[in-house]
Amino acid sequence: MKANRQWMVRNLGFDPLKTPPPATTFAFAKAASTGAPEDLQREIIDFDSESTSGLRFLAFSTATGLSRYVDVPWPAGLAPKTGSQPPGSGAGPLPRADVLVVTWTVDEGHALSRVLTPGKDSRDDYVSYTHNYAAIAAKMRKGCPATEAKRLGTYWTTAIGKKSVVVFKSDSHMSQDGPLLPNVDVWRQIIKEVQPDLVITTGTAGGIGTACEVGDVIVSPIVRFDCTAKFKAKPFAQDHYESSAPKASHFATARALFKANAAQLPKDNARPPKIIRVALDRPASAVLTTDFFGFDTSNDHYKLQGLGSVSEMGDAVLGLVASDMGESAPRWLAIRNVSDPQIDASGLTLKQQAALAATIYKGFGRWSSVCSAITCWAAIAAE
Repeated sequence: MKANRQWMVRNLGFDPLKTPPPATTFAFAKAASTGAPEDLQREIIDFDSESTSGLRFLAFSTATGLSRYVDVPWPAGLAPKTGSQPPGSGAGPLPRADVLVVTWTVDEGHALSRVLTPGKDSRDDYVSYTHNYAAIAAKMRKGCPATEAKRLGTYWTTAIGKKSVVVFKSDSHMSQDGPLLPNVDVWRQIIKEVQPDLVITTGTAGGIGTACEVGDVIVSPIVRFDCTAKFKAKPFAQDHYESSAPKASHFATARALFKANAAQLPKDNARPPKIIRVALDRPASAVLTTDFFGFDTSNDHYKLQGLGSVSEMGDAVLGLVASDMGESAPRWLAIRNVSDPQIDASGLTLKQQAALAATIYKGFGRWSSVCSAITCWAAIAAE
């Protein structure tokens, strides 16, 4: 798939370069006025389809909200069972569990909670996690999401079969926290507290290449850094990390379960979304972590092609932390969905291309995240 202005009209009902969305449809006001890549990156993190600005975006476009979510017909005995109120105020350690699942943006949180903690939403219901917030926030830049929220994230618990799960929506981000990379501290702390056998980092990503469709899910035991900006001088700047291959016995079922909500994905999708497993000998197909708001373009402006299947801005931090932990590290997976495809660069400035990529995320990020959330379920159910 390759997206251009005509694709936008067919799938979202407007051409954002001819009729841009009103400023009132933006979660991060500065993004509406500047259109700068770094501001659009923050817009993606903050955009909330269930907020006032999000509802205005839905009204402006043909995009749909999670009010149209259809409950997934889970196999007998494997439906996620939302836990009761976690004990404590969130100022102490996270509860222990077999699995830790972490997601990142507001809309990813909405989607993941719909799937894994039905009845409890990551924004409205989850417990605010503030354990050691003051010490970690001291390393963060002013104005990043975590310091604005005055917490490191939110969480709830669930169970899938016999496996206990902590679901964590992070407010700490590699791309937002500042040059001291306190996201490393957050990862170390929550892994130490939960003591999981398996850690999953999940959410949206930009597809690399034209083979991707919005909603495709990449399951990767390999993550790699492509740091050419703020972290380019760090020793990990071009490193990659490996875990172990996922157990795949429920992936075919998961793909079938996508069908319940697949009608909300782009009309231009030529096929149902796939689950694509990355083999351990295929680092060039891994999940790629950049330190800039990069996305694949038809002229390969950011030189992402050949480096990974999708690009995002944080998963390799988990690989770095696990590498530092050595033999005590849990197994981990990156499960990322394609929220925006390759952008056709023809006749567009890079700023215009970035606007298309961010707008596609706002239109379909939550729906593609439903696919990755179901895939998380499959990985856990197979444990």
